[in-house]
Amino acid sequence: MFPINEPTPTLAQLRAFLAVADHLHFREAAVSLRMSQPALSSAVSALEETLHTQLLERTTRKVLLTPAGDRVAVHAARVLKAVEGLMGEVAHSREPFHGPAHLGVIPTVAPYVLPALLPMFARRFPRLKLTVHEAKTETILEEVRDGRLDLVLLALPTEAAGLVEEPLYDEDFLLAFPSDHPLAEGDGPLDRDVLKGLDIVLLNQGHCLREQAIDVCREVGARATAATYATSLPTLVQLVAGGLGVTLLPESAVPVETGKRVRLALRRFQSPTPGRTIGLAYRASSARAPEYAQLAKAVRGAIRAKRLPVRVTS
Repeated sequence: MFPINEPTPTLAQLRAFLAVADHLHFREAAVSLRMSQPALSSAVSALEETLHTQLLERTTRKVLLTPAGDRVAVHAARVLKAVEGLMGEVAHSREPFHGPAHLGVIPTVAPYVLPALLPMFARRFPRLKLTVHEAKTETILEEVRDGRLDLVLLALPTEAAGLVEEPLYDEDFLLAFPSDHPLAEGDGPLDRDVLKGLDIVLLNQGHCLREQAIDVCREVGARATAATYATSLPTLVQLVAGGLGVTLLPESAVPVETGKRVRLALRRFQSPTPGRTIGLAYRASSARAPEYAQLAKAVRGAIRAKRLPVRVTS
C-alpha cells in the first residue's frame, strides 16, 4: 500500500500502459488511443517512475513485458474496467440508454443485420456509446458471462446459465448450389432427403451455423464433406459457386451473398423448413436488464422496417 504522501498511478497512465501491453508496439498503441507516440511513451515512463519498477523491456525492434509488467497489466485492466463500470452505473442512475454498451455478434449474423441496427441505435439512442465485437458463439458467450460484453446477438437457445434470452427473428435455411447443378432445373421446395446424395460444405469448427447444418443433415442421414471447410459465410458461398459442393444458407444472407454476380442457385425446403432463431442475450443480474429488454423491442422494429427476409418475433 502506498503512503499517503506517495504519488499514485493515474487512469491515463494505466490506460497508456495497458494499450502498449496489448499491442506490444508503441505506435500501434498510440493509434488505438488516438494520442501521439511521445505522449504515450511519457505516460508509460511516468507510471514506471511512480511504481519504482520497470514494466517494459524496450529494444529497437520490439517491446516486451517484464514479469512486473505482466502483473501490473492484469491489475490495470481490472482498475479500468471497474472505473468504466462506475461511470456506467452513475450514467444509468441519471438517465437510461446512456454510457457504454458492448455488443457481441456472431459472424453469420453481423454483415446481414448490423446495417439495419446501427443507424437505429444512433438515431434512437444517441447517448448510448455502442461498441461491437464480432466473434464466434463460444467466445461472445464467455465474454458476456465474464462482463466483458453487455449483450450478445446470436443463435438461440444458448443453454447458458444466468442469461436472459430475447428472441428477435426466425429464418429459413435455403439449399445453395452451383447454378449449373441439376437441381437448378427445378423451382419447387425440396424434400430434406435430397441432402443424402449431395456433398455438403460447412463452416469450420466454432460456428454455430456449422452445428445447425450438421443437425439438419443428421436428421435425414446425410453427411458433410469433411475435406472442405470455410472460415466465413462469404467464402463458403464462393466454394459452392465454384463447384465444391452445396451448403445451407441462412435466408438473411441471401441479399448480400447472392448479389455479387455469384454463380449460385437456391431452392427452399418443404415444411417443416430447417432454420434458426436469432436473438439477444444478456446477464440476468445486469442492472441494465430492463434497458436491454427495451433494446430488443427496438431491434425487432428495425429489422421489420428494413424488411429483411426473416420472420420477426412478437
